[in-house]
Formats: sequence, structure tokens, C-alpha cells
Amino acid sequence: MTLPVLLVPSLLSAVPAGWVATRAARAFVAGAVTPAVVIGVMFAAFGWAVAVMPPDWRLVAALGLGWMLTCLATIDVLAFRLPDALTLPLLAAGLVVSLGLPGAPILDHMIGALAGWGLLAGVGWIYLQWRGVDGVGLGDAKLLGAAGAWLGWTALPSVLLIACGASFVWIAVVLAMHGRIGLSTRIAFGAPLCLGFWTVWLHGPLAM
Repeated sequence: MTLPVLLVPSLLSAVPAGWVATRAARAFVAGAVTPAVVIGVMFAAFGWAVAVMPPDWRLVAALGLGWMLTCLATIDVLAFRLPDALTLPLLAAGLVVSLGLPGAPILDHMIGALAGWGLLAGVGWIYLQWRGVDGVGLGDAKLLGAAGAWLGWTALPSVLLIACGASFVWIAVVLAMHGRIGLSTRIAFGAPLCLGFWTVWLHGPLAM
């Protein structure tokens, strides 16, 4: 099936998918969620997926993943939270998807789920002991665990590197808007994690 044939229905499906994502986000966000922005992100994500993914079940999985990550990023940016109702099913789905990958490397993906969660949960615990406040939410740990479930443990450094790079850009935007930033300034790390997760799923780990 050619790219244009897949691209048109995929982009058209971004409209209802974005509307449903907006409704889902509103269940967790106390405030307005702009449908046009969410639909725009969904357009970009779906078009990106069709452009790089093979036209098989992995493309369908990518569209579902893109929908979920858009929901999570929207909620995190607006409410600084990543609900278990989304992150835990995403983790479980990643383990199921791994069964269909070449060689069915589910063991690598189970290790990835545990390593992803354990890494950020450990960093959060250390920060709590040092500063006396939460610095890394367990939602971020569960999201990285979900990334490990989808991608395998070897992909986690790439996810984190992309996420940290995006976070530096985010911090630069905050500095430009407010003129200063401190240790108490909250940064929605879940959104950059979603970007890193999505990029590695579509293109594979970074070449080290």
C-alpha cells in the first residue's frame, strides 16, 4: 500500500482521535484543554508514523501509541501528572506488542520495564532524601517503564538522552518567558519522555 493511500485516512483519523484524546485529558486536568492543539499534535504524530513505519500491524500499534503519548503529554503539561490509568495499560500493551517483534524478545522488554521504572524511581528517592521534596514523580518512572516494555532495555539510554535534550529546550523557553528558573521550578518531564519514547519507537535507538 502506497504512502498517500495510508496517509490520507491516517490524517483524517487524527481529528476524531484528537477529539477523544481531548476528552480523555479533561478527565485528569482541572481546566481547559484546547482541542485544536491536541488534534494538531495528533496530525503530526500520525503523519510521522505513516511516513516511517512499514504498512503492517506495527503501524497500527504506532498510531495507538501516538494517541496514548499525546494524551499523557497533554495531561503532564497542564496538570503535572501522568495517571496510572494510562501509564500502566501502556506498559502492559508494550509487553504484548513485544511478542510480535522479530524473535519475540519479551525478556529484554520485561527487563526494560523494570529498569525504566527502577531508574527514575531511584532518582526520585535520592532527590527526596536530599531535598526533602519530590523531584521526580512516580508517573515519570512508570512512563519510562512503559518505554522499556515497548522498546527493550537497550533503548532506554536513547529515550532519556532525547528527553533530557528536549527538557533543556523546555527550560530555555521557561527562562525566556519568566527570566529565571530555580530548583523549585516545576518542569513537566513526562512530555519530553513521551517525545523520546515516540522517536525511538519510530526510528530506533540513537547511534552511539
